[in-house]
Parts: sequence; C-alpha cells; structure tokens
Amino acid sequence: MEHITIDIRGELVSAVIARPATGGGPGVIVVQEWWGLVPHIRDVVQRFADEGFVALAVDHYRGIETTEPDEAQKLMLGLDIGRVADDLAHAARTLAELAEVEGDGIAVVGFCMGGGLALLAPTVSPDVCCSVAFYPAMPWPGYAPDWSRYAGKSALVHKAESDESWAGPAIVDYAAAITENGGTATVIEYPGSVHAFFNDDRPEVFQEANAAAAWRRTIDRIRGCATSAH
Repeated sequence: MEHITIDIRGELVSAVIARPATGGGPGVIVVQEWWGLVPHIRDVVQRFADEGFVALAVDHYRGIETTEPDEAQKLMLGLDIGRVADDLAHAARTLAELAEVEGDGIAVVGFCMGGGLALLAPTVSPDVCCSVAFYPAMPWPGYAPDWSRYAGKSALVHKAESDESWAGPAIVDYAAAITENGGTATVIEYPGSVHAFFNDDRPEVFQEANAAAAWRRTIDRIRGCATSAH
C-alpha cells in the first residue's frame, strides 16, 4: 500500500492506494466510516487489491481519526457534501487516468457514512459506473443526489436489519429513484444483521457469515460493473 496525495481544487489531499500483485486491474474507491481513514478501512483497501483491484481511499477528514462515537458523529455531520463530492470525482478521475486501471468504469464502495457517500458517487462523476453501500447513513441536510445521473449505472445496498427503523425508508426511496431514472438498484436484506456487521475490528458487531456473503456479492458486482460500463 502506498500513501499519495491528490490535487483537489488546489488542495493536496492524502489518500492510500493499493495495487494487485499482477500490477493492474479494475479500479475501486473505498469510502471510510465515520471514524476516519482508520486501519480497518486501509485493510479493506488492501483486501480489494488482493482480489485483483486497484483500490484507493481518500482521507475525507483530512488527517483526523477517532474511536469516540460522539466525536465521530460531529465529524460526519460537519462534512461539506460539496467538498466530498469533489473528493470522489477527483479520486475517480485519478484512478481512471492510471495506466494500470483496467475496464471502462470505476466502482465506489462505502461503509455506514461511506455507504451514503458511495451512493452519491455515480451522480458526481462520469467515471463512476456503480456504487455499493454497506448499511448506508445519509444524515446530511444537503444530501440531495441528482438521481437522473444514475442512468445506465447501478447501486447495490447491503442493508442491516437493525437499521430498518431509521435508514430503511430512505433506502427504499433512493432505490426507487435510481430505478425510475434508468439505473438499477438492488437492496439485499441480511436477517438478524446489525449495523457495521462487516467491521472485523469491532468484535461486538462483526458477523462473519454476513460479512463473507456481502463481500462476495460486492466483488461480483464491481467486477461486472468495471467490465460492462458504457
């Protein structure tokens, strides 16, 4: 794994990138949870590289990490969605311009806060062909994706059962909007699942069987996205 910087409207923003042993592969952006670009997310970047992808994660918090939920919530709610949209668009362009990135589109995969941002990504970049959202959170007043830009693109949502009361209705609405605008949206239910079930750095929520199933579905979706885009 390599630490790099990306020039985003004149700001040099930190990111990490990992490449497969073969040197090249489809491109995927990994979007952090509300904790920041923490070791778990960097590990996920490497996991994608191990699966044959060129994987990139941008530091949306600009160097801040936390393990405290109250601070994480403040950091998440303090995000400027316009700035994050720029982060995602520039990250996608960075990957698309790398000689080692194969295929015709970039996938975006995110977790919790990052899941909500992953759903945004196809609407802010022509380079992004699909999104995968693990138990997405979309709490920002300014979160209003232009779903019409999903035409010909796809979204996959891994929904945690524990999130149904607060995130379920929005997920249904967003999936419908994507479909109505010429995209495809798939929502997968995981019975008995809890929020953050993929995070194996948090044993209190990690669910191995659900995590493994969601991972394989994610790999299949983004591999298909990159080879069939446009």
